[in-house]
Amino acid sequence: DSPSLVIIPELVKAGAQARAFDPAGMDMAKPMLPRELTYCANAYETCQGADALVLMTEWNQFRNLDWQRVGEAMAGKVVVDLRNVYQPQRMRDLGLDYHCVGRL
Repeated sequence: DSPSLVIIPELVKAGAQARAFDPAGMDMAKPMLPRELTYCANAYETCQGADALVLMTEWNQFRNLDWQRVGEAMAGKVVVDLRNVYQPQRMRDLGLDYHCVGRL
């Protein structure tokens, strides 16, 4: 039921060099995702050099990310939060180009 099973293949098809990390579902999802997808050991590795970050799951470890570390690791500053985990104003105050679903 994960949105990643639909979104990631479309991103790869559009030419994105996608990287992924999920603390629980990666092994189960691998057969259903494009072989071009790079799997990472943790959230911070996933962010390294990324132009954009898309949050598609709400595991607790994603709620407590060190956003200074994330921002320093990323090449771009776009964050798309499909689970509305973060507070929009706080993310923008951190200098991130933050987008969420159904909120301003």
